[in-house]
Parts: sequence; structure tokens; C-alpha cells
Amino acid sequence: MKFCKKYQEYMKGQKKELPGVGFKKLKKILKKCRRESQSHKDEDIDGVSNITTCPHHCSVCDGTFFPSLLKEMSAVVGCFNESAQKLLELHLASGVRKYFIWFKDKLQGNHVALIQEGKDLVTYAMINAIAIRKILKKYDKIHYSKQGQAFKSQVQSMHIEILQSPWLCELMAFHINLRETKAKTRTDSGLFEGCSLTFEDSKPLLSCALFDSIKLDIDLTCSICLVMDSDHRFISSALFAVIALFLHSLSFLEKWCSELAQAKSSMFISLDTVFDPVSLTCGHIFCYMCACSAASVTIVDGLKATEPIAKCPLCREAGVYEGAVHLDELNILLSRSCSEYWEQRLQIERVERIRQAKEHWQSQCRAFTGV
Repeated sequence: MKFCKKYQEYMKGQKKELPGVGFKKLKKILKKCRRESQSHKDEDIDGVSNITTCPHHCSVCDGTFFPSLLKEMSAVVGCFNESAQKLLELHLASGVRKYFIWFKDKLQGNHVALIQEGKDLVTYAMINAIAIRKILKKYDKIHYSKQGQAFKSQVQSMHIEILQSPWLCELMAFHINLRETKAKTRTDSGLFEGCSLTFEDSKPLLSCALFDSIKLDIDLTCSICLVMDSDHRFISSALFAVIALFLHSLSFLEKWCSELAQAKSSMFISLDTVFDPVSLTCGHIFCYMCACSAASVTIVDGLKATEPIAKCPLCREAGVYEGAVHLDELNILLSRSCSEYWEQRLQIERVERIRQAKEHWQSQCRAFTGV
């Protein structure tokens, strides 16, 4: 079965009407472009031109294709983010608040229903990501261009790429959390098994596969994690941001840094699993304390105090700290999966948080007393 038909059947099979990619409509636009291009070729009486597709910048396609796709992508991402937030809010809520949410939104509160809804949302995100990827690939094939890839980069910078959504990462972690909890009571062979947390060569990966067509791997290593001296004091954010950029571009340095960490030197650099993770709007995930340090704010003030010009340490995009999402489900998953490491990091960060809080209140007292 072709993907277009499979996609249409999937969207029709949903319980309620959801925003989607107008796959058939977009393909018609491209077919029209191909026909017009062929007619131009036939009119070439000299036979000099070898054009079999339309030019890189095509008024037939670009005036309707990209605006239409952009509108549909925005609707899909908006619907997915809203639905994911509601589901995760229900799972993380406690006591009376949880029952209030059930009553307000008429959501099913049983365990299996939550797992199924999480699975459906992940599937919805992934199949729409496949649809977008395939239609852009078809655009580039017809036009012999890279405009489709350029458009994909553009929507990533606009933060409307569904695979970039922090809520997808949270849903994947949410599903594993519920699945593991369910395994302690009874096994259900019908549960979705597409999400997994693996540690390959000590590198943590959150993975999800769908239809053997697309696989999403989320690296859970904090690239700026804990650049400290031997007394567990953080080095300036500017310095470890530079180090992070080098580590990101030159992967072989990770091995060198781990060997350096094992040596009893006065300084160590360790690339660790994210702790208390937070996702910036550019999609990069860091430890919360590392993100605060990179943004030159204290843990007391938090990321809300970050200047608008502050940039992501990896992609160097500005304004990505506003709207950062705390990944609570991922935090729960990692704390269960590597409990010994989690306890060690908890002790280290507790000391650092107390130190920063003490310095903050001392400075406040000095400002108040005028000393």
C-alpha cells in the first residue's frame, strides 16, 4: 500500500477529526507544475533546452505549495502540543486536581486508556512527520532542487517542526513510564512497544520507530554537562559553551575527555546523561542547572530571568530560553533507569544549589542594608 493511501486511511480512522497534511492536494499542485513544465518544453522549438522539471524557484508551486504546507504544519503541531500537554498534566497531577481534570475534560482516568492515548499521540506526530518528509522529498525530486530541505530548515527555526517538539520527547518517556508500571501488575501484549530507552556505549538514547520508515533518536547527553574544577565549582558559562561547541563538532574529543576525567587532574570534563532536563525552544536538551549557567543566570532566578539575546550553547540561536519546557516525564524515567548515577548527581547539585541560594540571599541582604 502506498504511503498516501495509508496516511489517508489513518486520518479517517481517528475518533475525532484532527488537523493533517493535505497530502493529496499537495501532490496535485506538484502534478500541475510538472504538466506546465512539460508544455514549456514542447514549446521549445530550437530543442536546446533539456528542462524536464520546473526551475528551482517555481511560481506555480512556491505561491501555493509552501504556504499551504506551512499552514497545515502549524495546525498539526498546535493540536499535538495542546493534546500532549493535557495528557501529561493529567498524569503528573495528584489528588483532587487529577479528578478535577478528569471531570473538566471528560478524560478516561484508567491506566490502559492513558497508555493508549499516549500511543495515539506519538503515532499521530510520527506519521505526520513522515508525510511532511515525503512531500518535501517529492518537491525536490520534481524540481531538481533543495528548496524542500531549505523549507524544512526554515520551519525548524520557526519551531513548528513536530519532531522538534519537547512534548514528543515527554510523551515517549511518559509511555515508557506507564508501560513499566503496568508490567509490575500484568502483561498486556497489545501495548505499543515502539518507544525505548537504551544506553549504547554509555550514551543514553530515547528512540521511537514507526512503519519501518522513520526512526527518531533523541540524544540524552548534556553537551555542556558539568564542566567543573576539583572542588565541584562551575567554570564560567562562556568557557564551557566554547568547549561544548568543540565537543559537538568533534565527536572524538568525547573519548579524550572521558580519559581525562578518569585521570586525577585538577579539572575534569564529563559528558553525562541529562539531569533535571529542560528543552529549549530550539529543541536542544540540557540539564536545568547547565542551561542556567549557559544563560548566565542563577538557579534561584531561573531561566525566566534570561536575557532575550542569550543563545543556545550548541546552535547559537537567540531567544530560545523563553518558553523552555521542563521535561518532568523524562526526569522520572531517567531517575528510575539509572538510580545510582541519579543519586550522585542529586548530591552534587544539592551542594551547588545551596551555595547559589546562599550567595543570592547574601547579596540581597547587602543591597537592602546598603553595605
